[in-house]
Amino acid sequence: MTQQLALYLTTQALTTALTISAPMLLAGLVVGITISIFQAVTQINEMTLAFIPKIVVTALVLLLTLPWMAAEVTDYFQYIFSIIPEIAR
Repeated sequence: MTQQLALYLTTQALTTALTISAPMLLAGLVVGITISIFQAVTQINEMTLAFIPKIVVTALVLLLTLPWMAAEVTDYFQYIFSIIPEIAR
């Protein structure tokens, strides 16, 4: 395995991980900012008010995007397994 191939595989792994986690992270971010603005406007400082909606939204996004995530990971691993003979040389 060359350094270029190792660098490429590492880059692809990180890109795949970021792509897969992005929908959940962005949903949590949007809900967190929305609730923070609501808390600032109403001056309510309750920790569970921010925590529970973020968990619920993140779980819903996970359920909605799970087939796509599985397809992305499967594609990546199929590529990895397909180049094993080339790496073994």
